[in-house]
Amino acid sequence: MLSVKGVNQFYGGSHTLWDVDLDVATGSVTCLMGRNGMGKTTLLRAVMGLLPVASGEILYEGRDIRRIAADRRAGMGIGYVPQGREIFPQLTVEENLRLGLYVRKSGQAEALERVYATFPVLKQMARRRGGDLSGGQQQQLAIGRALVYDPRLLILDEPCEGIQPNIVQEIGDLILRLNQDTGLTVLLVEQKLPFARRVASEFRILDKGRVVAQGAIPALSDDLVKHHLTV
Repeated sequence: MLSVKGVNQFYGGSHTLWDVDLDVATGSVTCLMGRNGMGKTTLLRAVMGLLPVASGEILYEGRDIRRIAADRRAGMGIGYVPQGREIFPQLTVEENLRLGLYVRKSGQAEALERVYATFPVLKQMARRRGGDLSGGQQQQLAIGRALVYDPRLLILDEPCEGIQPNIVQEIGDLILRLNQDTGLTVLLVEQKLPFARRVASEFRILDKGRVVAQGAIPALSDDLVKHHLTV
C-alpha cells in the first residue's frame, strides 16, 4: 500500500533521512521504532507531505504522491494522527471532528455517528471544548478526527504518549479491531515495546535516519532491542 524508496531529507544543512526504504503491506500493522531523534516523525511528516524530500519516491497504492498537497493526501484515504495530537483546543469536540468531514462528499452524518459509537466518551462531551478534555480523551478525539473520513491507511505518531494505561489498552484494542474487522492498514511510531509487540505485525527500526532492521514482529529480538532501542 505504501512504499518509500530511497528517500533523503534535509533540515537546512542537516541530513536527516538517508536513502530510506520502507514498505507497508496492505492489511498490515507496521511499527516504526527507534530512539528519540532518529527520524521517525520526520519520515511520517514526509509521507504526509508536511516536509519536502530531496530525492526518492513515496508511492501510495502505486502512485507517487510527493507533489500532492497534504490535504489532498487525506482525501486519497490517508489518515494521520500527529505526535502531540494537535487538536483545536478552542473548538468543541464535534467541531474538531467535523473538520475531518470536508473530504467526504456524502455520508457525513453516518461517519460522525460511527466515530461516536467507537468513542462513546466523545459523544458525551460533544459540546465541550477540546482543550478541556484529558490527555487520553484528546488522543481519542485526534484518532476520531482521522477515522471520520474512512481512511484506508492510518498513520499514528506515538499514540500512547502521555496518556493513562487504561486508554493505552483501549487504543491497542481499537487498532487491532480496525485492522482485523475492516482491513485497515496501520503505520505507527511507538516507543512502548509491550504495546508494539501486542498490536503490530511488522517492525522497522530507524537509527540515525537509516532503516537498520526490519521484519515480522516475532523477529524483534532482545539483541535488536538492546542494540537499537534501549536508552
